[in-house]
Amino acid sequence: MNKNTSGSFIGKNPAILVCGHGSRDLTAISEFKTLVNDIAHVMPNRCVEYGFLEFAKPTIGQQLDELRNRGIQKVSAVPGMLFAAGHAKNDIPSVLNNYEAQHKEFSISYGRDLAVDTKLLKVAEERILSVIASSNNNVELSETLLVVVGRGTSDPDANSNISKITRMLWEGMGFGWAETCFSGVTTPLVGDALERVSKLGFARIVVFPYFLFTGVLVKRIYEAADLLGKKFPKLEILKAGYLNNHPLVRDTFVQRLEEIDSGQNSMNCQLCKYREQIIGYEIDQGLAQIGHHHHVEGVGTEPHIDSHHKHHENGSEDE
Repeated sequence: MNKNTSGSFIGKNPAILVCGHGSRDLTAISEFKTLVNDIAHVMPNRCVEYGFLEFAKPTIGQQLDELRNRGIQKVSAVPGMLFAAGHAKNDIPSVLNNYEAQHKEFSISYGRDLAVDTKLLKVAEERILSVIASSNNNVELSETLLVVVGRGTSDPDANSNISKITRMLWEGMGFGWAETCFSGVTTPLVGDALERVSKLGFARIVVFPYFLFTGVLVKRIYEAADLLGKKFPKLEILKAGYLNNHPLVRDTFVQRLEEIDSGQNSMNCQLCKYREQIIGYEIDQGLAQIGHHHHVEGVGTEPHIDSHHKHHENGSEDE
């Protein structure tokens, strides 16, 4: 029997599966679930569920089993991620494709990442303006430096999207300067970037994590901002909120799902290091599509995860 998360009946429309990364942070999991519930609320004629790639349950495979046990034979799946890097291009498709191959009667259509979207830029603007409005200091935007922090991946296509976000916010909002940095995997890292921009002579620095949800990495970004504030007490450091469960974030996910229905769910493959020879990543072209998260799939949010798992999460969470 098909049902959505609120328990109401649905028709024969494909079920929806939002594929999250997963986190050991319980607040991050709660925020993700809230977003999925919001999607279900505005799509009452669809069965809307979620599954995680690692560190939380249910896993994507477990949720697909649950949907299949209900008699559902068609699923529209979207990556619950901002940009298409290794997780969205390789790991999640590997799980979905393997599952579909093992269950011939089962059909899965895969949508694209949220990507650079005007709706998300509006959310970003709101988060930044909100933290600026909370300050008692009157500092012009021309005297303010914006630091946009991305997750950081081994995929230059995804990393370049963060630079584009930075530039569009910089020019669109009128900041005096802006800098892009990353929480891991690639450079410049947050601490190094903050140290460098603190010497540029601006009266205020706004640190904005371009992340969907909280988690280990967002908290570390804020800790780095606090450390800089202690080192330079006369320099105002503001910490903007991440995107989180904003109606426009929900609407962007809904748009990606509607693209699947209309056959317009095209992933950006023109700059994908797995399909084209990208400078510095030529060796990755044509690599087999194999998942890399089996050792942490479904381990949950228990605090006793060993150090290897913690290291793995710190290197790949919230891509």
